[in-house]
Amino acid sequence: MTVLDGRALNRATLARQLLLDRVDVPVAEAVARLGGLQAQEPQEPFVGLWSRLRGFDPGVLSELLAGRRVARTHLMRRTVHLLTTEDVLAWRSRHDAMLRQRVFGVYRSELAGVDLAELEAAGRAVLADGTARSQAELGRAMAERWPHAGPRALGEMLIALIPVVQLPPRGLWRTKAGVRLGLLSAWAGREADPPAEDGDPVGATLVRRYLAAFGPAAGADLRAWCGLAGLPAAVSAIRGELVSFRDERGRELLDLPAAPRPDPGTPAPVRFLPAFDNAILGYQDRGRIIDDADRGLSVAGARVVLVDGRVAATWTVEAGTVAVSPLRVFSRPERAAVLEEGHALASFLSEGASTEARVLP
Repeated sequence: MTVLDGRALNRATLARQLLLDRVDVPVAEAVARLGGLQAQEPQEPFVGLWSRLRGFDPGVLSELLAGRRVARTHLMRRTVHLLTTEDVLAWRSRHDAMLRQRVFGVYRSELAGVDLAELEAAGRAVLADGTARSQAELGRAMAERWPHAGPRALGEMLIALIPVVQLPPRGLWRTKAGVRLGLLSAWAGREADPPAEDGDPVGATLVRRYLAAFGPAAGADLRAWCGLAGLPAAVSAIRGELVSFRDERGRELLDLPAAPRPDPGTPAPVRFLPAFDNAILGYQDRGRIIDDADRGLSVAGARVVLVDGRVAATWTVEAGTVAVSPLRVFSRPERAAVLEEGHALASFLSEGASTEARVLP
């Protein structure tokens, strides 16, 4: 079985994540191709798409959100993602059990004695009037019925029990707005697809979509991306469609036969990634793109810079200037490439008002 070293896996990740070369695809198609975008920080998906799409217009993503073609919701790993509404409708039921288990695991003592079916029914009754509400407002409304549980536990549990979306203006370009929730069914005009009666077709779809966006990858990587533990059967069901490799640790990696696996020597351009970017968080083994010593950055919400395909710096914006903090010494060409991309990013974020970028010592 062919062994893929770290550089080969790195280049495969960059290719699948549209980070080897900016591409010309519609924004909604890019969101779907990437398997959604991590989006607990509402402005970060704009940077993620700017780094991947040629001539990206942030207004288009805002229009897709306002037009309900993409949605912000808790899904994979119970974190907020930006996905196409079509994918949310197709995938939500498959994530139901995981979402409930993760919330209940945190608030087990507070939710003791709460009938979750009754809680769900009460929450749906409150949301049925079409009024957008915050999680805190939902929790307080439920606390009248279950005062011992506390509004925070009740609010978080409701979001796991009931498919909801975060409504605009949250998530619009250069807009600050709190989280207001509405029913997914009202947003999309129909209920989420029900669980399959036979087999696990959604699980099989998730495996294929994951490998298209992140492969070659191990089963542990798939679980790290979606948070679902029950996908081995789905993998087994489509194994005949897949090809196998090994990594240098001996783990089996699965992939789609025709998916891109570039030559390890393929040049990788400098790319600025947003906080919690898919390219890093989509794996249990994040070593293909970030050094173990810097792994903590991936969960701390640091924005990072890829140099030669690996995390080599963090970045912030200070008074319109993109400030880059290297994690290692840059060569002169690397520094020039980082500054060039930084100038372009500053212009994008400020809508042309600034092109300032600097590399800190």
